[in-house]
Amino acid sequence: MASVTKHDEQTMTDDERDDDRDERPVDRDDEHDDDRDERRGGGGGGAARPPVATAVGSGGFFHIYKKGQGYWTRMGTAAAAGLIIVGVAAFMYENLTVWFPYFTTHRGPLVGVVLVVAGALALLAYWLMNKAGNVDFLIATDSEMKKVNWTSRRELIGSTKIVIIFVVLISAFLFAVDIIFGYLFYWFRVLETPPF
Repeated sequence: MASVTKHDEQTMTDDERDDDRDERPVDRDDEHDDDRDERRGGGGGGAARPPVATAVGSGGFFHIYKKGQGYWTRMGTAAAAGLIIVGVAAFMYENLTVWFPYFTTHRGPLVGVVLVVAGALALLAYWLMNKAGNVDFLIATDSEMKKVNWTSRRELIGSTKIVIIFVVLISAFLFAVDIIFGYLFYWFRVLETPPF
């Protein structure tokens, strides 16, 4: 017969081990599964209850959906939205005085209107960046950006040198071809003056 060592260094046979399994308490995960089945309406002899519907991202307007995921993509999107909002506010501040002459003498209401519009745009941007579909897209974008194999500084400098050398060579070649054709057309009397 085979034997197994328990944690307390006792040796027991296969039969004793099977008896020991039968005496162990029920696993808690099994109890939780039974509770879940009862909540879903399955198992047990009671009346079946309908499943509870919960909204994705529920928890109020300022609840952040999937908080902590896609941090850098969210911050980049928020920074871009902030730049757009600042640009719109500056545009409105400059042009409201042209559109409405009242604001040329009353700067307080002008600033108030600009701040209200900027605040409304900020809330709209927050709402759009917190929608479930948009958040999932930003999280997926963040995870894809982590898979990108970024070039090292040395590789970047080497590639830049190659591009610059290639551009200079192509420019010199095209310049030479242009000069040659210029003189050919001058000799065939197509052009009245030579290139140089």
